[in-house]
Amino acid sequence: MKPSAANGDVAKIHAWFERLAAFVRAVDFEGARTIFAEDMIAFGTFSDFLVGRAAVEEKQWRSVWPNIADFRWNLAEAQALVSDDRLLAVGMACFDSTGFERDGSRYHRPGRATVALRRADPADDWVAYHTHMSLFRGVPQQSFRREGGKMRDEDIGERPIND
Repeated sequence: MKPSAANGDVAKIHAWFERLAAFVRAVDFEGARTIFAEDMIAFGTFSDFLVGRAAVEEKQWRSVWPNIADFRWNLAEAQALVSDDRLLAVGMACFDSTGFERDGSRYHRPGRATVALRRADPADDWVAYHTHMSLFRGVPQQSFRREGGKMRDEDIGERPIND
């Protein structure tokens, strides 16, 4: 694995991160499935190993994405490792987002991710087969949904974010 790569590999890794951010902001689970392998493995702040894209969507995406806003990556400081054959890569980046307290007030919600990517041919786009996403230390572990600035009835109970 090389810490940097020519041939546009790192640009394609950055494009993968940007696509994910757009899906998170749009709360587009169906679209996001296209950039993740069906047999992926993930873990995060609250999740031990989750095997399969369906489990990741159910246990992570669906409990996080509707409860946050303004999700974006800091790609200027992102790092990437690419295999010599250019078919395997690891992307590492920090993210920012906005979380919501129970009363609807906002808080800064930063974190980090490591994503293992693969593809069948160097001309193809990257597909993630492993993710590890977690919040930075000291960041509140819960965010609550908002609609029109008010908590919804179903959000009154505790709804932890499962990154």
